[in-house]
Amino acid sequence: MKKLVLAAAVLAMAAGSAFAADMPVKAVKAPPPPAFEPWDLAFGSALMNDYIFRGVTQSNHKPSVAAYFEPRYNLNKDLQLYIGVAGESISFPNRAAAEIDVYGGIRPTFGMFAFDFGLWGYIYPGGQCFGSQGATLQGNCAVFGGNTDFGQIGGGLPINGNFAKKSASFYEAYGKVNITLNDQWQVGFNEYYSPNFLNLGAWGDYASITGKWTAPSTTFGTSGVGMYISGEFGRQWLGRSDAFYGVVSPLGNFAAGVPEPSYNTWNAGIGFTYKVFTLDLRYYDTNLSKANCNVFTSDYSTRSFSPSFITPINPGGFGSNWCSAAGVVKFSADLTAMTNLK
Repeated sequence: MKKLVLAAAVLAMAAGSAFAADMPVKAVKAPPPPAFEPWDLAFGSALMNDYIFRGVTQSNHKPSVAAYFEPRYNLNKDLQLYIGVAGESISFPNRAAAEIDVYGGIRPTFGMFAFDFGLWGYIYPGGQCFGSQGATLQGNCAVFGGNTDFGQIGGGLPINGNFAKKSASFYEAYGKVNITLNDQWQVGFNEYYSPNFLNLGAWGDYASITGKWTAPSTTFGTSGVGMYISGEFGRQWLGRSDAFYGVVSPLGNFAAGVPEPSYNTWNAGIGFTYKVFTLDLRYYDTNLSKANCNVFTSDYSTRSFSPSFITPINPGGFGSNWCSAAGVVKFSADLTAMTNLK
């Protein structure tokens, strides 16, 4: 009898299992995908011992502070529109109070290729005119003729030939692409063009190539510290200035404007990241001579005289170290609202 009961129980369990297998199973509802956030906001600030722009100091080799604010709108995950404003403390030949940048553009992404196209405006408020009095107005300054060994014809300048327009503001159109080869390697190509670079009257074209290696996330264990090594090589081409910066001397007549010196620039450095913070240690340099650096920058501070600095476009014989090798330590913080403020 016990055997019959046991057998019946086994059969009942088997039948129940078969019946259960034939029953429709209600699917478990998948969690909804995260909501797409079209708006984002990037902002940050930085402190550095020198503000270098394309190999040339913008702060007279002195400390500088910077900040930026950039609203973004994502049309989809691969297409972003953005506008922004940034500011840096500077020390310019025209004694401008600061550099204010206003920019905007579009960032399309196609797989490993991240593009960036836009316009960038550089505004230098509070500038003063350092030029002589004369008959012709050039760039908010009164000018007569060109510069000479002892300053511009008509007098009114210090002997160092520090010519500067009241306004150095200008804009550039740019196109960039950053290529992510894998988790560790990136390369980039950049192109910037201005019809009137630094309001010199000369067109400017800058092209560069960049490279970056990011250390594996396990390099510093579980500390959260990251590391990268990066560098850039670029070429700044410049056209002829307007008459405000013209020179006239026994060595040559460039009263209509001087051919601004084109040059190469490069930088290389190492950086360390932790959460939103970055510490970047970088070396900058150019191939501009001290004489050509003086022509390009109208440096009023680090100038020095040497007969070897005398050239047809630099007849005063003054040189500048604003374009010389420099080491920069930069500490910055960068945040985005969708990542850091949720």
